[in-house]
Amino acid sequence: MTKKIIAFQGTFGANSNLACQKFYGDFEAKDFPTFSDVFAAVENGEAEFGMIPLENSYAGRVSEIHNLLQKYRVSIVAEHFFPISHNLAAIKGARLEEIKEVLSHPQALMQCQNNLRQLKTKIVEFSNTAEAAKFIAANGEKNKAAICSKMAADLYGLEIIKENLQDSGGDNVTVFVVISKDSKEVDPKIAPVITALLFTIRNIPGALYKALGGFATNGVSLVKLESYIPSGLSKEAQFFISIEGHPNQKHVSLALEELGFFSKNVKLLGVYYADKMRF
Repeated sequence: MTKKIIAFQGTFGANSNLACQKFYGDFEAKDFPTFSDVFAAVENGEAEFGMIPLENSYAGRVSEIHNLLQKYRVSIVAEHFFPISHNLAAIKGARLEEIKEVLSHPQALMQCQNNLRQLKTKIVEFSNTAEAAKFIAANGEKNKAAICSKMAADLYGLEIIKENLQDSGGDNVTVFVVISKDSKEVDPKIAPVITALLFTIRNIPGALYKALGGFATNGVSLVKLESYIPSGLSKEAQFFISIEGHPNQKHVSLALEELGFFSKNVKLLGVYYADKMRF
């Protein structure tokens, strides 16, 4: 029987790959070079699911994801909280004091910035953590290292010269969302449910205040509210919002009705069970 495919951005050994293994071990993980490629693979049916990093507890959101959620016809069907451990890996025989240059994904570099500052090394951004490890292995220079997972270090024959390089110790958590071409049925009676949306407010005074007022008056808890600027539309901010509850619940339905009245457009991104770590 052919395994279903879950797509991720990066190379085998990347943290997205590790998340696929942990939460969808019965799926075949398939790597794609860009986040856009992952979204396209899910939309066209090449992959059943896509594992997408949405935000990190230390470094914040992954900026391009909101634009892709707007662009593609996919639905968020799950979320997973995944602790991230960053390791400094170099070719065998390299020593920490020899390292002059560190390569990794911008998010990983940001999550380790204080410790990297102490090492006084040059930092170089790379497409993802596993690709950085692959490059270091091929490069063969003892004065270069990659921030990557233990899996990536093992895959490419590197030696870990410093474990747990992340500034926040054991509290470094990335929230992954799983996207699918089709939405999934969830029941708020079984477990807490998250509803995620994108919206653009109407150009009237106090529109954002009024759009959000319905959540307060109807007792709906906001989990997250973020503004962002879509590509090429610098004068028109959009908002990403996630709330606790299901659109079929009356108090949520009333709040969403009020949001729609004061918004130019509202896109439902997904309704899914909250990760147990959230609450």
